[in-house]
Amino acid sequence: MPPEFAEMIGQNLALIVLALVILFAVSRAVRIVPQSEKYVVERFGRLHAVLGPGINFIVPFLDRVAHRISVLERQLPTSRQDAITADNVLVQVETSVFYRIIEPEKTVYRIRDVDAAITTTVAGIVRSEIGTMELDQVQSNRAPLIERIRESLANIVDDWGIEVTRAEILDVNLDEATRAAMLQQLNAERARRAQVTEAEGRRRAVELAADGDLYAAEQQAKAKRLLADAEAYATAAIATAIREGGIEAAQYQIAMRQVDVLAEVGKGQGKQTVIVPASAVEALGDAFRMLRGGK
Repeated sequence: MPPEFAEMIGQNLALIVLALVILFAVSRAVRIVPQSEKYVVERFGRLHAVLGPGINFIVPFLDRVAHRISVLERQLPTSRQDAITADNVLVQVETSVFYRIIEPEKTVYRIRDVDAAITTTVAGIVRSEIGTMELDQVQSNRAPLIERIRESLANIVDDWGIEVTRAEILDVNLDEATRAAMLQQLNAERARRAQVTEAEGRRRAVELAADGDLYAAEQQAKAKRLLADAEAYATAAIATAIREGGIEAAQYQIAMRQVDVLAEVGKGQGKQTVIVPASAVEALGDAFRMLRGGK
């Protein structure tokens, strides 16, 4: 092989090796990070940078991607922990926590097992918060309790580069003895309410009956008052007639009153006989005579 040809081959191999090295270096220098991840870069074993989504460049052979961290929201498995309320009732609380990593460098270098750390922290916060509340408050006021748990947890995990997005209390379970006692108390409360409702119904019925009797008495009194007023008016009319027209006017009024009474008697049902006293007949005659005389 001629020396020139061998030299050319050597140069070509050197160029090929150089191109491969350059290509390898470029491939090691360019890092394309997905939208859902962040890369933690170390240089000589120490934290150097955190790469965000998109195209990033590092120094080949000096820098390396040590950790690929997902920034998607995560849900911890449902955990159960026992707690004692302020009124000494043992409850089992089921919780669920959602979080996401916002500062991967803290999560990587400050905590080893972030899921286990969050679970343990939640258990302690739940026991502490429930210990200040009675059972009725725990069951009826879950929203404020959940908010306090979330705030307390957020303050603690901030050093780990984590953001707590949601903290939920899924259920509050009681032991069998407590559940039976509460059921007995509930039945007693329902019976008491039924008795109160029945008593209220009877009291209302008595009040309505009394109101009815009072109304009837008022109407009867009103009718008697009207009748008395009518009789007083008639008496006053007769007195006026006597004062203005003399005895004949009085006799005329008495005769007309007797005629009205006889008319009322004659309105009875069936066949009946009406015995008219002679004085009544004479009174009628006198009334007619006075009537003709008046005309």
